[in-house]
Amino acid sequence: MSSLFRKFFGTSGDEADNDKKNDVKSPYAPDTSLPIDEQFTMHFKNNGGKFIYCENLNEVSENFENILAENDWFEKEVICFDSKLFKLLEENRLSPDGNNDKATFFLTSCENLVADEGSILFSSNQLKHFKPNELPTNMIVFATTSQITGTKGDGLRRIKNAHEKNYPTNITTIKYFEEVKEQDFLHYGSCHKNLYLLLLEDL
Repeated sequence: MSSLFRKFFGTSGDEADNDKKNDVKSPYAPDTSLPIDEQFTMHFKNNGGKFIYCENLNEVSENFENILAENDWFEKEVICFDSKLFKLLEENRLSPDGNNDKATFFLTSCENLVADEGSILFSSNQLKHFKPNELPTNMIVFATTSQITGTKGDGLRRIKNAHEKNYPTNITTIKYFEEVKEQDFLHYGSCHKNLYLLLLEDL
């Protein structure tokens, strides 16, 4: 297993000492001393995201089924545009062609995971022409550890390099994964999602 979960399963004495030395930093400054996988995990969870680490594809299938069971989504309408994910639905007798207005959840891949803000970067490759607020509030996102980037700028450069001849449109990030009780300027105009992330280790 990578360093992904160290922060959540305890630290050694040396790590604790290092943490104390870093206490003098501003609480508002991003902690760039952490590996980007730990940065992403910490910020994503702080944003309200539900994070599920998977070591292999069998665990992806098992955890997807667990999400369906937890929410009673087995016989609900689903939207999924990514044919690579259809197998997850077929295994659970679900169709990807749900009605957009009636679908209970949206199953999708993503472009990148942004470590310094715990957000997920999407494009028309995943969302088609839809805006986030036009898709179901409940989302299940499949991604891999190799898709984690340090910043949004890094993610945009990856998209440009990967799609030089067919650059996608509708590039957007989703950052807030729980409803804000009191609206503030940081959340103004944003769209929150009840989001599960199935993160497959591929490094």
